[in-house]
Formats: sequence, structure tokens, C-alpha cells
Amino acid sequence: MTEMLDVEKLEREVKAVYRDVAQTPDEEYHFEMGRPLAERLGYSAADLDRVPTEAIDSFAGVGYHFDLATLQEGDAVLDLGCGSGMDVFVAALHVGDSGRVTGLDMTDEQLEKARELRDAAGFENVAFEQGYVEDLPFEDESFDVVVSNGVINLSAEKDRVFAEISRVLRSDGRLALSDIISERRLSEGIKNDADLWAACIGGAEQIDDYTELIETPGFEITEVRDNTEYEFTSDQAQSACQKYGVKSISLGARKR
Repeated sequence: MTEMLDVEKLEREVKAVYRDVAQTPDEEYHFEMGRPLAERLGYSAADLDRVPTEAIDSFAGVGYHFDLATLQEGDAVLDLGCGSGMDVFVAALHVGDSGRVTGLDMTDEQLEKARELRDAAGFENVAFEQGYVEDLPFEDESFDVVVSNGVINLSAEKDRVFAEISRVLRSDGRLALSDIISERRLSEGIKNDADLWAACIGGAEQIDDYTELIETPGFEITEVRDNTEYEFTSDQAQSACQKYGVKSISLGARKR
């Protein structure tokens, strides 16, 4: 009989990893972090110079997608799995004082750090909320744009995630994300291993399945591109890259 994924164990392990990312960003992880990664992925030095350094130190994203988000002055933006807030602060620069940016995360230590950095830097148009990407604590049609970076692959219920994104987006709202996918479907052994999910491998959806999950609740995908500058650092991840075509993509979509 096939062993099922232990979702509670997955949540514990993911929280433990990203608690450590918030508190000790200088440690070694199975992924790269920090400003050199952000700049290589496509973030502008001008933007990074204006956001809190400690948020950049804990940045563990897998791509750049703000060009796909086409943020406008006054937009309401939601960042799913915001961590210590780097993407939230970058978005806040682009929506201006008339806009607002909300970061959502399930890890208390990340939220505590993000709120402290927000208050110290004086980002008054920014809020950080505790919650889960499968069950968003927001009203219908609350946002113009939803962004996410390297997070949705960690969810065992991606269909619920994209349905919730559609629910909280206004008509014609935009979705821009970076995430880990696979070119070929992963084996059941990998997909049911919580350790490999926490390492951003086990939850990598096959690309056609991934785009179907996005289109089902009413999104039209406008662009998909590979993030060739993103590299996995662990031996496990590099092996999965070779065997299953696990890689990083950025994707833009619009709510129909």
C-alpha cells in the first residue's frame, strides 16, 4: 500500500526550516539566500537599497516576477508566504502611499521579524498577517494583485491555494509567482516524503498539472518562463533536477 504524505509533519518541518531562516540566515540551508541571489534572479539594486537589509538576508525566493505583476500606484497587493518581508517591501515601493501590501505567513518568527523591520523602516502601507495559503483570512475580491515566491510548491493542496487566490482577487486581477515545478511527474515515494517536500522537491508539480491547477478556478496564463539563474544547492535537489527536470519558473496570469 502506498504511504500517504504526513501533512502535519510537513507543516512542522516547513515551519522549523523557515523559523531558522528568520533567526539565523547565516547558517547553511538546502537553498541559497540573501542579496546576491536576489540580484542574480533579477531584483534591481535600486529597489534592494530601499528595503530593510535584514529582510534581504532572509530572502529565500526562487525567481523574479514583479515585471509580470505590473504593479500600479494604488494597487492592493497580497504576498503569499511572505517570510521576513522582502517582496512585501519591494511591492510597497511600487504601489506608493495610496496602495497597500499585505504579507501572509504561517511562521510566527518570520512575522515577528517582518513586523519589527516594517516598524523600524517606517513602511506605513504594509501589514503582516498570520495564516495559511489554503485558507486565506481575507474577504472576497480584496486585492488587485497576488504574488508568491517559492511557496506554493510547499502546499499539499495546491488546488485550494489557487481557488483561494481567485476568490480574493478582483475581476481582472493579476497573479505573478515564482515556484518550483518538474518537467516529469515525481515518483510516489518522493511525493509522500515530508522531508523532501520541506526541501522544496517533493511538492514540485509537473508543469502541465501545475498550469491546469491555475486555469481551473478561472485564470488565463499570460507568461511562463524558466529561471535559469536559480540553482539548487543540496545533492538531493540536484539529483531530482537531473532525473525529473525539477526547476524554477516564473508565471504571470490574469483572472478572467
